[in-house]
Amino acid sequence: MSSNLHPMLNVAIKAARTAGTIINRAALDVESVRVTVKQTNDFVTEIDQMAEKAIIETLLTAYPDHGILAEESGEQPGKHGGADHVWIIDPLDGTTNFIHGFPVYCVSIALAVKGKLEQAVIYDPSRNDLFCATKGRGAYMNERRIRVAKRTHLRDTLLSTGFPFRPGDAMKPYLAMLGDVMPRCAGVRRPGSAALDLAYVAAGFSDGFFEQGLSPWDMAAGALLVTEAGGLVGNFTGEANFLHQGECLAANPKIYGQLVGLVGKYSKFASAGDKAAVRQGLPTEPAATAVVPAATVTPEAAFTQAVQAPAASGASDTPDAPF
Repeated sequence: MSSNLHPMLNVAIKAARTAGTIINRAALDVESVRVTVKQTNDFVTEIDQMAEKAIIETLLTAYPDHGILAEESGEQPGKHGGADHVWIIDPLDGTTNFIHGFPVYCVSIALAVKGKLEQAVIYDPSRNDLFCATKGRGAYMNERRIRVAKRTHLRDTLLSTGFPFRPGDAMKPYLAMLGDVMPRCAGVRRPGSAALDLAYVAAGFSDGFFEQGLSPWDMAAGALLVTEAGGLVGNFTGEANFLHQGECLAANPKIYGQLVGLVGKYSKFASAGDKAAVRQGLPTEPAATAVVPAATVTPEAAFTQAVQAPAASGASDTPDAPF
């Protein structure tokens, strides 16, 4: 497979591995890494910045006219013949994990041409796992073709998500959504890297992913991996034009439709009626600390179960789940 890679994908892989080397070297002494707080619970390190600089230098050395959209340095428009080409970069997705020594983070690089995703690389430096895809050529992990999982019943699925963590994030609606999802699946995980979560959906390690508050660099590469692996990606209402909308839902086609039915009403693009119904159903006082049957679990109780007992009944039947 490596000899047949698209030239632009080869350059992206080189950039991702270069960044991965920087990250792995820093991980040997993570306590010495300088950390800056962007806002509450949102961090950037000198390693994010060093890795991003190395990625951009590698890409622009090969394609100097291409544009850049990067998490730390922002947007740099393309020029001349490369004006329609934009590299979308997250140099270290999972920074909070990284600075705590929790080994779930990755490098994410995608190329959009005239707004369409064409190339994707996600590199997990701690495991040396390389996920890549070219539009129309399938998705691969370490040179092995990957496909989304084949499960068709939501009750059998292992899903991943991301918790609200910034000031002003809509915590109560998220807890209500989690309360709707958790009793209907085998388990929910929160690894802490949206890009890697999407790569795992593509590889069939998990069956679906949903999260709000995301940026294009969190989703771009993973989205192409999922679609090239036979899955679907969109916003919570199932619309495909999601990349700049801040929310992402991904799964195989059968599970995707079932998840849209559950989480769609929590989308900022939901109908006025759905939004009103969600608002009316939100708790105004903390729920009582009582044991609640799974069929009638409250959002707060569901959240507590997710944190304290992530392995739901039946989850052990899922042989390909890495967590």
